[in-house]
Amino acid sequence: MTDNETTQEAISLLQDLGLQEYEARCFIALNKLPSGTAKEIHEISEVPRTRVYDAIRVLESQGLVEVRHSSPQMYRAVSIDEATQTLRRKYDDRIETLETYLKNTEVQDVEENDHVQEVWSLTGHDAIESRTIDLVREAESEIALLVVDEDILSETLFGSLQTAVDHDLSIVLGGQTERITETLGAELSTTRVFETGLDWLTGTESGDEVAISRILLIDRETLLIGSYYPHTADGREKEQAIFARGLENGIVVLLRRLVTAGLPQIKDPGA
Repeated sequence: MTDNETTQEAISLLQDLGLQEYEARCFIALNKLPSGTAKEIHEISEVPRTRVYDAIRVLESQGLVEVRHSSPQMYRAVSIDEATQTLRRKYDDRIETLETYLKNTEVQDVEENDHVQEVWSLTGHDAIESRTIDLVREAESEIALLVVDEDILSETLFGSLQTAVDHDLSIVLGGQTERITETLGAELSTTRVFETGLDWLTGTESGDEVAISRILLIDRETLLIGSYYPHTADGREKEQAIFARGLENGIVVLLRRLVTAGLPQIKDPGA
């Protein structure tokens, strides 16, 4: 990556973290200088000189830039560690504030239905990974997980599963390959792990056939099943999933039997 590409990427990330474009450009310019005047910042950042002063005032108010009151005034960026900590606190504060607002949002009353059956869809590896972790953490009695794509194995997932083990939940883990099975067994040594041997879950090498990435069943009533195109460059990033709730949901019953195939000691729902 060239210096110009690195600069543009840094500016884009700073904008994602709440800075305006001119503020981000001025901050990056000052990171290239021990200290600088408005004129020097303008020359490096290509921000109009009259706008440099406004941008610097904002950066100073956010604790990202220091000012020396001389003639002409001199400016310098705080250290990288201090800047990243400041931005991280700002980002975390916004998330906490958002969480508070969302929790305090009044929810309209709806008619309760104990037998409601729901099927939803999710798109994107990160969203599906987050939902997987949330479901594992919400489990009250049983977790059945079938791992087909090795890339979904993460420290966060292992940590959540281990917490479930520590709380004496029933855990059944399946791996599509011997390597996945060995990894699961090594990370969760007290948990039953089996190899599925269901080759059709992985699709074909032609790249045009979808494959299963994961199947997760929680408390015999909540299901998540992910799919992706394993032989394409962005297949994992474009992972999709269905998310179903409801003990009587036929999809849940069917997939539970698939996940627990070969484990007759675990009863099917409704049995």
